[in-house]
Amino acid sequence: MTDEFYPSVDGIRAPDPTLGKSVQPEPPVEPVAEVAEPEPPPRIRRQRVVLAEPSRSSGSLRARVELEQQTSWGELLIKDLIKIQLRSGLALAALVVALLGSLPAVFFLWPGFTELNFVGIPLAWLLLAVAPFPLLFGVGLWYNRLAERHERDFVDMIEN
Repeated sequence: MTDEFYPSVDGIRAPDPTLGKSVQPEPPVEPVAEVAEPEPPPRIRRQRVVLAEPSRSSGSLRARVELEQQTSWGELLIKDLIKIQLRSGLALAALVVALLGSLPAVFFLWPGFTELNFVGIPLAWLLLAVAPFPLLFGVGLWYNRLAERHERDFVDMIEN
């Protein structure tokens, strides 16, 4: 088989059309538009993380270690926080009991109080059926704020 013929569809070989002609190289293809390279991402400023910053005192580091290792001193710190939270809760509970518990005493000591009306509704019913709910809600919010304040003070004590 020679290089002069190419096979055709019919099975008959056709002569090579490029025989005897010089082959010229194709002209170089010029780019249509230059693609701009994306800008490199901005450099991220690195920060070294150390266990104890120089601004912190060694006492705060000690307190954190004591809490993390659950030593007797760390347990004492947490028990103090729990005592403060309990004291706040009991004080507010005593306030609620005093306010709501005084209503029967008022009804007993002042019998005419039960006959007072407010907008056509007996005042005793309003005080017993409606007033406790906003009172309990308000005391709950008050306790929540106190508890969060005590926890912030505890964290500030540990960190400083």
